[in-house]
Parts: sequence; structure tokens; C-alpha cells
Amino acid sequence: MPTNTAAWLPAKNAPSLKIGPAPYPTPGPDQIVVRNRAVAINPVDWCLHFFGGFVLTFLKYPMVPGGDLAGDVVEVGTGVTDFAVGDRVLALGLGMDRAATESKTAAAEGAFQQYTLVRTILAAHLPEWMPYQDACVLPLTLATAAYGLFHGDFLALELPTVPPPPPGSKGTVLVTGGSTSVGCNAVQLAVQAGYTVVSTSSPKNFDYVKNLGATAVVDYRSKTLLNDLVAALSREKGKCVGALAIGDGAVELSMKVLSRLPGSRRFVAMAGANMIPDGVSTTRGRLSFMGSTIWQGVRMNVMGRTSGVEVRFVDTMELGQPGNAVSKVFREFLPQALAQRQYVTAPRTRVTGHGLESLQAAMDVQKKGVSAEKVVVTL
Repeated sequence: MPTNTAAWLPAKNAPSLKIGPAPYPTPGPDQIVVRNRAVAINPVDWCLHFFGGFVLTFLKYPMVPGGDLAGDVVEVGTGVTDFAVGDRVLALGLGMDRAATESKTAAAEGAFQQYTLVRTILAAHLPEWMPYQDACVLPLTLATAAYGLFHGDFLALELPTVPPPPPGSKGTVLVTGGSTSVGCNAVQLAVQAGYTVVSTSSPKNFDYVKNLGATAVVDYRSKTLLNDLVAALSREKGKCVGALAIGDGAVELSMKVLSRLPGSRRFVAMAGANMIPDGVSTTRGRLSFMGSTIWQGVRMNVMGRTSGVEVRFVDTMELGQPGNAVSKVFREFLPQALAQRQYVTAPRTRVTGHGLESLQAAMDVQKKGVSAEKVVVTL
């Protein structure tokens, strides 16, 4: 049996990862074991250092962080017929899933290790020409975007297809933060499901977001941002089916836009929280941030009642459930879309190191902020 090594978060709010031995996972029904070749960093990975004990209170320590991975299948469990040893895959590790914690598989399902236990519903085959380091930027943020766009409790849009439906044939949708990790995927998914997308970003990323499929992109710092978005959406044919809000201030902005669009569906799926401020390494800073987040939630609730726009946070609680919209995107759409180059890996890859020992520094890079990039470590 191979030996396994992981990057552990040894305790609640521990300041850094610790590299050490980890059990080699055994796949159960509808599970595979993946030898990781590249993993990507998401904000939640480093936020665990500061908020794990405040927000994800169900987590048990020591734990293995990480959700984004790409690598090779080395074992398959019972009932697995569409993956085989040697297949190249990208996958979402669910080490921070409540059900995984309760079933005591959480450590095995974290991405920050050499071998990860993966649920087949959240894995997708890779074309031979695609580098692992590019593929691993997709899983978590693609899943988040798909959850907000297609899950029945959120925007409930029609699913993307290969080939895609005619552009704009299903209506229009507002996706703020188009150059963010979630936004890059939301723009592509919505366009390839037949919707026209209007988005926001900084001017330096306008062309990037348009190349992903957005019809119009507005400067999120513009003094006339609200009017610009209303005008852009009004120019498009078809009903506005709602908004996926990503970024600081995006929920309030989206609510105002939808309230000024006659006939639009007044629903905002909130897929991104406020930017994490400085000072979160202290208890006072963490409490201050949590207090401001709660206050924002109260404000959004009041605004929703007065404007008639419903806001719902994309909690991704059912990601691990078979048959949900996200699993359909992973299994029925993504492999073919990648193979035909209809769907591209986004945001851009930024490799900052090799080996588990590089993960802490990689999280520090991500914490400082990146633009239209995702930090990756190869293994």
C-alpha cells in the first residue's frame, strides 16, 4: 500500500500548516482515490486559520484543508464504472463538508495531500492535452458558480450544453465580479446555458471577461455603475432572470439593478462575501469582521423587504448529494466541454511552488490578493 503525506491544520485557528503522515484512503462505493498532481488555493483555505473555530464549528482537528485538485485515479470503489485506474481527472475534495466530518472521512477528502478520497459525482475526466496545473483551478469555484446559477433553491437556470444554445436565447443574467474565480466560471456557465451575461470588473480585465462570453462589462468603480448596468441589461433581448452577486457591495448593487428592470426576476444569489479585512489574525479583528457581516445580512434583509428583491446566500450544503445540478455539470457537461475547448480553465493559473511544503507560502500569496488568477502548487 502506498504511503500518504498531508498538510494538516493541527488545531482550531492554528497559525500554520504542519506536514506529516496521513492514512492512505480506501475508496467506498462511488468513490475513487486520486494521486494529486496539482492543487489550488481558495480563500477558505487560509481563512480556516482565523475563522475555523468561529464559522465552520463542526470541523474536527487535526484536519486537511483544500478543495481543488487534479491528478490520476489510482483506485476505484465498488459501483464505479466510468472511472478507471490511470484516468486523468479534476475533482472537488469535500474535506470541509459537514457530512464528511460526521462520517469521519473528512481528513481523507481534503485536497492538501498526496492521495485524496474523491466522490465520483464531483470528478470529471481531463483531456490528455490539459495540464494538471490548469485543470485544478476549476473545481470549487466552478461548483459554487454552478450551485448559484442552476440549483433549484437559487436562480434555477437551465443547464449548459455541448454545443451551447443560441446566445441569449434563454434571457439575460447579471454576474458581478466577472474576473474573480467564481465569476470567471459563472460567466462561462451562464453563456453556455444560453443566457446573455452582463458583468463587472476593473478595466484591465474587460477583454478577459468578454472573451469568457460576457456581452458587456462595466467598471465596478464607475460613479455611474448602477445606471450603466441598468442600461446594459435593458439593451439586451429577453427577460433578466436574476443576478449572481460576487464581491464587496455586489448584493446591494444587484438588488438596486433588478428593482429598476421592469419584468425582471427579483432574485439575487449571493456567491461572495465581503473582502477579508486586515486584523483578522486577532480575536478582536475576527469579532469585528463577523459583526460587520451580520450587520450586512440584516441590511440586506431590510432592503429585500422594501424592494421586493429576494437574496439568498449560496451555501452549497448539498454539493455531496448525488443528482444535484452541480454533479450534472461535472459529469454530463464539463468533460465534453473541456475536450472540445468550449469551456476554458479560468481564472489564469499562477504556480507559486512545488510540494506540500509550499502550501503555506501559497496561501500567503492568495491572502495578499490576486487579480484574474488562482494560486496553484504542483505535487
